[in-house]
Amino acid sequence: MAPTIDQLFASPDHYLHSFEGDTAVFVAMDRAAYQRSIFLDRRISPAAEGAMRLPIATLLQAHYKPAATGWIFHVAHCGSTLLARALGELGENLVLREPLALRQLALEPDPARLELVLAMLSKRYPGAGPSIIKANVPVNFLLDAIAAAEPDARTIFLHLPLSDYLLAILRSDNHRAWLRGVTGQLAPHLGDIASLNDPQLAAALWLAMMRHFATAIEAMPGARSLNAEKFYNAPREALGAVADHFGMAVEAGAIDAVVSGPLFSTYSKNPTRAFDNDARLTRKADMAEVLGDDIAEAQNWVERNAPDADDLAKTIAGSALKV
Repeated sequence: MAPTIDQLFASPDHYLHSFEGDTAVFVAMDRAAYQRSIFLDRRISPAAEGAMRLPIATLLQAHYKPAATGWIFHVAHCGSTLLARALGELGENLVLREPLALRQLALEPDPARLELVLAMLSKRYPGAGPSIIKANVPVNFLLDAIAAAEPDARTIFLHLPLSDYLLAILRSDNHRAWLRGVTGQLAPHLGDIASLNDPQLAAALWLAMMRHFATAIEAMPGARSLNAEKFYNAPREALGAVADHFGMAVEAGAIDAVVSGPLFSTYSKNPTRAFDNDARLTRKADMAEVLGDDIAEAQNWVERNAPDADDLAKTIAGSALKV
């Protein structure tokens, strides 16, 4: 039997996956499906095959308001997947990693659809705390609308200083291809980027995200920033502080068990690949030697184009989570 509209808005088992034209696509989920789905985009691993499609207009007529949620915004390649997966292992809160429908709205904004998506993402299982949503890079440019809709949401802004960001984002051909692709999609938010090379593109993207983060931090009293290096280098303390910020009920010893377990000794996006912080630090040191000229070029670009850089840094540092 097909679920009712009330059931669609009540249970996370009915997950609004994406939009196709004027149609909303739902897939079947359960707790196990959410846990094993590292991302909720095309890589989702649903509880059952098939999908249900409904006219978006039918859903918009329901006028359900979002429940309280938590948010993780980030700059990409900074440990956000690791953090979100760790939170998902800690407690009963549902952690939603990179919902596709939200990303679609970041690239094609629609206020009515955003309200619908926020209501759908805020669903929780009985007895669970607020759902936590890990956004992705395009959603950073939807921050003004999300902050206006949920100004009191508990939020983490996971970030990196420019030099560390460049070491993460320019380290391979695949990462550079991602950079060119996402900046092309976000060009309306980045200004004239047609003549920029890879280091300059990375600097432009980083700067735009820092500006959005700083604006949202000032508008959201529940917002806290977290330097990804602190999370990487002190994962127990950082994970505990993030869980506490989200009001999660965490059993004694749970954080130690997660940090000592396989999640922190494998690559967060590919659990079959061994990877830990020591390997990351070795790679980072190697990249620092290779990318010295690129880092200097990006820093020079920011100096020429961001007279507000110091103010942005102060705003973000001023909201830092205590770790």
